[in-house]
Amino acid sequence: MNKIGLIIEREYLTRVRNKTFILSTFMLPIVMILFIVGTTFFAIKSRERLKVAVVNDPGFFKGNMKSDSSSVSFYFNEAVDSLNYASKGFQGILYLPSDGSNRYDLRSTKQFGLDAQSYIERQLNRAIENNLLEQRGIDKSTLDSISKASDRAELNNIVKEKNGEARQTNAGLAYGVGFGSGILIYITMFVFGAMVMRGVAEEKMNRIAEVIVSSCKPFELMFGKIIGIAGVGLTQFLLWIILIIVLVSSLQFFLPAETVQQMQEAQKAQQDLPGGANNTMALKMLEAKTTILEGVNWFLILGCFLFYFLFGYLFYASLFAAVGSVINEDPQEAQALMLPITMPIIFGFIILTSSLQNPNSPVAVWASIIPFTSPIVMMGRIAFGVPETVPYWQLILSMLCLVAGFLATTWFAGKVYRTGILMYGKKASWKEMAKWAFRKN
Repeated sequence: MNKIGLIIEREYLTRVRNKTFILSTFMLPIVMILFIVGTTFFAIKSRERLKVAVVNDPGFFKGNMKSDSSSVSFYFNEAVDSLNYASKGFQGILYLPSDGSNRYDLRSTKQFGLDAQSYIERQLNRAIENNLLEQRGIDKSTLDSISKASDRAELNNIVKEKNGEARQTNAGLAYGVGFGSGILIYITMFVFGAMVMRGVAEEKMNRIAEVIVSSCKPFELMFGKIIGIAGVGLTQFLLWIILIIVLVSSLQFFLPAETVQQMQEAQKAQQDLPGGANNTMALKMLEAKTTILEGVNWFLILGCFLFYFLFGYLFYASLFAAVGSVINEDPQEAQALMLPITMPIIFGFIILTSSLQNPNSPVAVWASIIPFTSPIVMMGRIAFGVPETVPYWQLILSMLCLVAGFLATTWFAGKVYRTGILMYGKKASWKEMAKWAFRKN
């Protein structure tokens, strides 16, 4: 154990004192915040305000088509036609059919975007629907009052727990926590797993491993390297959390109030556009009440996150270390051997995106139990509640399977590492590595 401790200390201190580690730790949160704020700011400033002339109105479209000052504005002007609409400052002209058909022609100087076309279609359908209701005796003032009243609905999901108590939930908050936790684990598996592989490969190519193995066992070297880099990852991750919280909290002091208001208005305006459901959930998450935030079991979420972060990393880091011990100087060889390791991680992220919409689907349940995908998928499900969405037996089974998987991959990687770290000039395949694992000493 003393040798493993020395290896852990060496791996940890060597990487933490590296300039790359220091720069990436402090620069990544700043770049991330600047990227999010910058893309949002430029998206607002670059939004094109389109003026559309509407002709051939039979009489009911003008009062029922609502203009959006930030995207599409409608102007009912019979003096405009297809020849002069551009010279009069319009980007498009919308012809309403006079024969009662459902075909509407939009002529423009350039193609409209999908959001603008969808908004125009919704306004046309809204005008037709209101006209049909008016024909059946419903007054327009009544329609307007109904429309305003229908926009005031606010859904609160109250979950009844087994002990009889009721708890208010927030789908947007659960979505954000689940997606954020899952994608962080997804990224760290790739980043720090690849770091383990590169570290092992570099020591092998530089013949440093031969010197170290002469004073300790190969398994001790591999295990110490994995734990040491895990400590680097946890340190960097905790520093990222602290820096992001500080930057986000101080962001309001650096952004003008007008810019913040424009961002909020843009988010609200996008709720009716394609993909607006995610924007709505984001707004709900930002506007979550204190009672909702207090109702979330943050202790359980953080505890599970640390568990799945650590054991998910250990599960895959062992495999990355095994690959690093057998590769030589050919980068294509490393890519071919990494494919069976990286594919389950990618599948886990794909399943995460669907499980956030339906956390109780059979695919989400099984993917949250199988060790190859559970670190990513289970965090997406836990955010929706334990034991309401994730029963305790599923959570315990998932943890036990992940620990068992970690022990199995560590045993396999140790067998491969022992042979591969001292093998030079020969390409190895997964089939040959499996033979090493089950070969008797």
